Amino acid sequence: MEFDFMQMEPADRYRLLTNFVGPRPIALVTTRSPAGGNNGAPMSFFNVFSHDPAIVVLGIQPRQDGREKDTVANIRRSGEFTVNMVDMALSRTMLVCGLSVEPDTDELELAGEAVSPGAQVESGWLPASPCAMECRVERLIEYPRRLLVLGEVVHMHVRPDCLDEQGRYVNPDVYHPIARLHADNYIVSDRQFVLKAPPLESVTKGES
Repeated sequence: MEFDFMQMEPADRYRLLTNFVGPRPIALVTTRSPAGGNNGAPMSFFNVFSHDPAIVVLGIQPRQDGREKDTVANIRRSGEFTVNMVDMALSRTMLVCGLSVEPDTDELELAGEAVSPGAQVESGWLPASPCAMECRVERLIEYPRRLLVLGEVVHMHVRPDCLDEQGRYVNPDVYHPIARLHADNYIVSDRQFVLKAPPLESVTKGES
């Protein structure tokens, strides 16, 4: 089957892209409101794109009625945000934060989630998260129905049990982030395996 994206409705493009590009990691983004309240919103249009500089990217669309989301307004005002990675223990909070609530509602309070003050940014971070990345906006890329937020990671909070004894690598027995597939379908990375590339010599010789 062939699909001409130049002729398709946005909803149809979304369906195909999100069905096939997955699993997508989930960023539970925390920001601070002008009044000093907390805001939380899950983003599955998210990934890391560079380590030098350390850049993550969020893709955020407006509300259904066209209004800008609180997360975007807070990011524009402060130039800061925090990405909290999500595992099963944090999944309920992620879902509560994704509910359609009135502006200025503290979704994290609604979810009963504890929030700690940021180390280098004003937005808080979630101690329950396996890994929280404090970010400063590097640039904003504007589209009519999508804002791409490029953020530079300036500080990382990591739950100690998620790292090995040397504190260098993720402990795969503990760190099991969940990711979104499509619609309400998710996957958890608790079944990991190792794949190693064959020696170049065996490939050039046509060996299996």
